[in-house]
Amino acid sequence: MSMQPLLIELGTEELPVKALPGLAQALFDGVLEGLGKRGIGFERGNAKPLYSPRRLAVMLPGVATEQPEQASEVPGPYLNIALDADGQPTKALQGFAAKAGVDWTRLDRVTDAKGERFVHRSVQAGASTASLLPELLREAVASMPIPKPMRWGDHDYAFARPVHWLVMLLGRDVVEGGLFGVSADRMSRGHRFLHDKTVWVSAAGDYVDALRAAKVLVDPDERRTRIEHQVHAAAQTVGGVARVDAGNLEQVNCLVEWPSAVTCSFESDFLAVPQEALIATMETNQKFFPVLSDSGRLTAHFIGIANIESKDVAAVRQGYERVIRPRFADAKFFFDEDLKQGLAAMGAGLATVTYQAKLGTVADKVARVAALAQAIAPQAGVDPRLARRAAELSKNDLQSRMVNEFPELQGIAGRHYAAAAGEAPEIALAIDEAYQPRYAGDDIALSPLGKVLAIAERLDTLAGGFAAGLKPTGNKDPFALRRNALGLARTIIESGFDLDARGLIHQAIVGLPDAMQPHADRNTETMGQDLFDFILDRLRGYYADTDVPVQHFEAVATRIRSIANASLYDFDRRIDAIGTFAQLPEAGALAAANKRIGNILKKSDVVVAETVDHDLLTEPAERALAESVEAVYAETGHALAHGDYVDALAHLARLRPQVDAFFDQVMVNVDDEKLRHNRLALLKRLADRLGSVAAIEHLST
Repeated sequence: MSMQPLLIELGTEELPVKALPGLAQALFDGVLEGLGKRGIGFERGNAKPLYSPRRLAVMLPGVATEQPEQASEVPGPYLNIALDADGQPTKALQGFAAKAGVDWTRLDRVTDAKGERFVHRSVQAGASTASLLPELLREAVASMPIPKPMRWGDHDYAFARPVHWLVMLLGRDVVEGGLFGVSADRMSRGHRFLHDKTVWVSAAGDYVDALRAAKVLVDPDERRTRIEHQVHAAAQTVGGVARVDAGNLEQVNCLVEWPSAVTCSFESDFLAVPQEALIATMETNQKFFPVLSDSGRLTAHFIGIANIESKDVAAVRQGYERVIRPRFADAKFFFDEDLKQGLAAMGAGLATVTYQAKLGTVADKVARVAALAQAIAPQAGVDPRLARRAAELSKNDLQSRMVNEFPELQGIAGRHYAAAAGEAPEIALAIDEAYQPRYAGDDIALSPLGKVLAIAERLDTLAGGFAAGLKPTGNKDPFALRRNALGLARTIIESGFDLDARGLIHQAIVGLPDAMQPHADRNTETMGQDLFDFILDRLRGYYADTDVPVQHFEAVATRIRSIANASLYDFDRRIDAIGTFAQLPEAGALAAANKRIGNILKKSDVVVAETVDHDLLTEPAERALAESVEAVYAETGHALAHGDYVDALAHLARLRPQVDAFFDQVMVNVDDEKLRHNRLALLKRLADRLGSVAAIEHLST
């Protein structure tokens, strides 16, 4: 089968920056899906979405020039309807044959569940790929997620931006077709300023090179690499290190077709402003790259990325420096005015700011968090007075001018203002760290006080959210309760804090406003269990990301739900232990045995005793098992009490021979009621210890 490279390029006005990668991926996926649906073979190779601000493109190294033969089988009437008593065709069969365009004797027969019937089989030559591509492209474009479709001209076309050209090549041949009123040809467009003319694309495989010659890097990876290389090189010329944030880099990559780095500077007086504010305005508002010192401090330099290679770089530099200066001046003004007011004074305004209609003001929330932090602190080895003070100041910066202008500086601004006010360094740091982790993959708070404040903050947010009926449903999670639950669990686990999770949840619930306290139909214990289960469910993904099998997670989650003073840090230790246990050769058999025991106990119609009467042990195998169970209770008691679950499970693994012998040689459900009840008691005692770390029956496949 003949294969040729395929090129589809959709040329537009500048596309939305944030939507550009997704649009390109959607077009790429749509074309591949269309080829697959039509049975057109293709070689994907290293193909990927190609795009720049003014174009979306798909280029595949090899696409079949035609479909394979199209075989069809059309079912006809069953024999009892198709043939009369003499075996001659009825009108039903004659009509079917006429519709198929063949004599009835040329029809085939098949047998299905209802009997034998006639069928018409045919094979048609496949259509040419070129004839199918226009429809395929229309389908791919129609399925693209366009955020805000635009209309242009006096027609009804709608797309992300007006479309001005279309290139469709299969090998060296132009594919006839059109889209949005534009006919396909081989003429692309070069850089808007550096090569403002059409670009002849001789063949699909020449596309990337042809555009590169026209000052357009259509490969986003090539463009991104060039930006990074130029930014780092430019930073080195001023003795610094470029800060290249991944999100900022991606946006810049979607803004330019031919990137060119320009080294710029600003007045050093602005460095008195917290560097986070300056970095935020450089990256968020201007898409510049800050230059840091080797120690991570902001220098008076930054890198801008121009979309042209200017003959007058100085003029470009002056333009970049001119636009950054007013933003920096505003930040400095906000910072200076906030320092005059002071962090403590800012807190007065929190009483007038509603946190949530049912949960009161931000000041009310601060008071609840302060009480929780003070209670948690001793358990984490932190001074309760420092914990309360840090919590009381933790939201004051929400009233600052700086945070009003740069909301992403919540906590960061508070740290600077607390330090300027002479608060203890650990308090200033904790105000900032309370927001960690701020996003997926971010580190938890590093300082003990910061960890305590982060835990208290999230506990109140979760308890309040559940009490106010804000539990997430579907994609709706206005108070980010899922993220808060994972942040809470991560902070506790990764800090090694052995805290009573249910106890903390209960304390958070009872600290809520009276109107939010659970009613008779929904008590504190029920709400607490719902919230505890919600937190555990967040951990499902957390452990999946570290390749913990779902069976291990379910085994530990089942066990932990039955522990009154359950600890999330203890949960993590059990996860590690069950992973070690699962590698033992005895694990599978014991898991299956525990599952079998569970089924036996569920089917029993008696209340199983807690103790075993050794005088009723008549069989050698059951006596051996009973002795081994008692021995393992003695051997594992200390390990379980001190959380040494690996050691405990290692001892339990040694029970396999006795367990296997018991089930091979002993009948549990015998007629003698006393023997039966005693054997059930033995199995229950065995199951209790086998499940002391985790419900190991979940490991049974």
